[in-house]
Amino acid sequence: MSASLRFIARKILPLIADIEVRGDMSRLPKGGYMFASNHLGRLDSLVVYYVLDNDDLIHPLTDKYKKYWFGRLAGRIFNVTWLSRGQADMRAIREFIARLKQGAVMIIAPEGTRSKKVSLLKAEPGAIYVASSANVGIIPVALTGTEDADVVARIKKLKKLKITITAGDEMYYPPDIKSLKGAKREALLQSSIDEVMCRIAAMLPEKYRGYYGDFPLTKELLIKQARASIALQSFNARFDG
Repeated sequence: MSASLRFIARKILPLIADIEVRGDMSRLPKGGYMFASNHLGRLDSLVVYYVLDNDDLIHPLTDKYKKYWFGRLAGRIFNVTWLSRGQADMRAIREFIARLKQGAVMIIAPEGTRSKKVSLLKAEPGAIYVASSANVGIIPVALTGTEDADVVARIKKLKKLKITITAGDEMYYPPDIKSLKGAKREALLQSSIDEVMCRIAAMLPEKYRGYYGDFPLTKELLIKQARASIALQSFNARFDG
C-alpha cells in the first residue's frame, strides 16, 4: 500500500498542486525517527508520501474517526494504528516504540487535531514520551496549503493548490525522561514538545504560527534565519560583483 500511495503522491498530486519542497530531504535517515508537522487538513497524510521513501510508516489516528465512513476508509488506506481517545493507550504506545526501534518512521501531528484556524495549537507531549522511550530523533516539518477550506475552494475553481513542505535542518533529540516522574516529567515533556513546535513555527508564515508565535524560542529562531538570509545575500552580492 505504501508504494501505491507514494505513486499517487508523486504522480497525481503534481497534477492538482504546485508543490515546493524546502530543505534537503535527501539528508533524512532511512528510518527510526519521527516526522512531526503541523496539522492543517485531510490532505496532510498523502503529502507526506511525496517526500518519504520508507515503506514502514506509522500513522496514529484517534478512534473517534471510526464512527465516520471517511475515517474508516482512511484507516484502511493508510494502515493507521487506532488510539483510544482521552487516555494513555499503552498498547498502541508500546507498538509505536517497538516499530520505531525496528526502523519505522512515525508520522505525527503533535497538536492532536486539525487546526480549523490554520494557526498552530498547543501541542500534546505524547510524541516526546514515545520518541524518548524509543531513543529516536524528531524532524520538525512545516506544511502550508493543505488546509481543507483552501483545498476545497481551489478545486471548485479548478485552480492548482499551492503546497509547501519545509523540513528542519536538524534532528531534535528528546531528553531522557526515565529518571523523572510526576510533575517534573510532565513539565519536561511539555517544554520539549514546545521546542519542537517552535521550530515548526519558525518555518511557517506569521499567520500560521498561532500559539507558538510569541514564544521566545520562535523569535530567536526567526532572528537567526533573518541574519543567515542577510549574510547569504551579502555573500552573493560580493560574488556576483
